[in-house]
Amino acid sequence: MTSPSTTSPEPAARTARVSLDRFQIGLLVLCGLLTVGALIYGGYLLTVFQLAMIYGVFCIGLNFFMGYTGQASFGQNAFACIGGYGSAILCVQYGWEPALAMIVSMVVAGVAALLIGYPTLRLRGHYLAMATFSLGLITYDISIHWTSLTQGYMGYSGIPPLGIAGFEIENERWKLVALVVLLGFAFWISQRMRDSRFGRGLRAISGSENGAAALGIRVPRFKLIAFVIAALYASAAGSLFAHTVGFISPEVFGPQMSIITFTMLYVGGVGTMIGPIVGAIVASLLPEIFRSVGKFQDIAYAVVLLGMLIYAPKGLSSLGKLFRPRKREEA
Repeated sequence: MTSPSTTSPEPAARTARVSLDRFQIGLLVLCGLLTVGALIYGGYLLTVFQLAMIYGVFCIGLNFFMGYTGQASFGQNAFACIGGYGSAILCVQYGWEPALAMIVSMVVAGVAALLIGYPTLRLRGHYLAMATFSLGLITYDISIHWTSLTQGYMGYSGIPPLGIAGFEIENERWKLVALVVLLGFAFWISQRMRDSRFGRGLRAISGSENGAAALGIRVPRFKLIAFVIAALYASAAGSLFAHTVGFISPEVFGPQMSIITFTMLYVGGVGTMIGPIVGAIVASLLPEIFRSVGKFQDIAYAVVLLGMLIYAPKGLSSLGKLFRPRKREEA
């Protein structure tokens, strides 16, 4: 006789969900308090936290592809470039509303990811990393030399702030509040997908592609969908940057964007639930903290990052495991 525990899908779905431990909840609370402090204090901190929220959206998508699927992509800045320039061109040249321009730019980035990802994701390992890195470089080069469309190094200015139906958010504090809400919404969607059957399939691919294929998972299709999802997040982040700062240029979406977001993701924790958010905030604050040391700022920043990689290789979100009491081995 078959036991109900093996036939009912409910327990399996329940065990697939991963809850936050006390340490991770504490990190989220700390990040929330720091954000509230920035709202109260104002000034330059508002800009730092605005950018942290935008990078958080970017990193959530990057984590979905790298952390949950176990693939490497160094070219997500290409889709952020599409989102940023798409919003800038549609709003400045054609007078579109920011929300509509952002959505259309995401659609364009998603289609581009679909067309590029279909042949590219057949590669594996460092070949995939090199191919995606080339994608970012090509997009960056296009943004520089296609001056009739992107205005090259002159960039786009006068980009309207976030808004919908004629209402625009011009106050810097309210911009941060709006970005926090959008980051929370992006996080919620990511977790819904992560806990779904599709998300469990991605984690199976991360463990072993051959094993996932043996279980009936269509590995190429799942990887392509994850790549498109990451591109949508990156495009949204690019659009948010354009509407928050009001100006974009090719340097914003250059290769350094990939380096910054990789740093944030590894600081927070690749493949963890809150890693993208924690990493984006911590990595954005560290340069400001070390600014007082003057010319030794970069050295201090590098030493702290190296220390994190050595003593917290799985990111800050996983540090809570060090404080858990070890279970005694059963005889």
